[in-house]
Amino acid sequence: MLRAAAVTAQHGGVVRGTLLQRYGITRRMRADEVRAGALVRVRPGVFAVPTADLSMQEAAAHGGALTCTHALRLHGIWVLSADGPPHVWLGGNGRVHHADCECVGHYDAGRAGVGLAPLEEVLIHVYRCAGDEVFFAALESALTQRKISSAARQRIRRRLPARAHWLVDLARSDADSGLESLLRLRLHLSGITLECQVRIPTVGKVDFVLDGLLILEADGKGNHEAPGHRHRDLVRDAAASVLGYETLRFDYAQIVHAWPTVEAAVIAAILRIRGRD
Repeated sequence: MLRAAAVTAQHGGVVRGTLLQRYGITRRMRADEVRAGALVRVRPGVFAVPTADLSMQEAAAHGGALTCTHALRLHGIWVLSADGPPHVWLGGNGRVHHADCECVGHYDAGRAGVGLAPLEEVLIHVYRCAGDEVFFAALESALTQRKISSAARQRIRRRLPARAHWLVDLARSDADSGLESLLRLRLHLSGITLECQVRIPTVGKVDFVLDGLLILEADGKGNHEAPGHRHRDLVRDAAASVLGYETLRFDYAQIVHAWPTVEAAVIAAILRIRGRD
């Protein structure tokens, strides 16, 4: 016999009672599982498994599906931060089911449902709510992981305002991290173009090359946790130097929190390389 908790888990962890009814799970059966602690009644007609993400349960209690940065993280998409209250997609005519909370409502058209909003919809909300950088990094992360199709990419573009179309057009599907996405976007806005994911003989694949001889590497938070990683980078940098390259490495804190310093270092290095001629 099917159990409500098992069906709920298979459908993302939060469902409406009407979905459980389609599987032959009656109100009494649901009530029995709630009393046993196998199922949580989020609000009348909506249920969750106890292990479901708390932000997703809060969104369902509010009346819709979890969206924005909290949702990006649950979709496995790179995001700078998922702090703050849950953002809830309520659809075009959604109804809020509780008012004493900090949830942020999104009334974009469509049928919101409960649980986790679809990634395509989440990306639209993120652009409107969090701005260019968060959207661009998330879009490249989704493209790299092949979590959205080319058709979905074009649907997203059509739904965004014209001033945002260039972000969709600039996005690539080979970014190794959100840090790379941020670095490339910010340098693009400074008028600096880069070759991305360049393979150099004796060095290997590097994040970016500028002006033919400047290598840029974006090192994530955990890049140097193991001593071997640091040694590997030093070996690569030495091999690049033999070939005439200059290498600049920037970590998470520099790119995210000290961008003017990063930008100044890149520009100075470009001028040095151009001054060799």
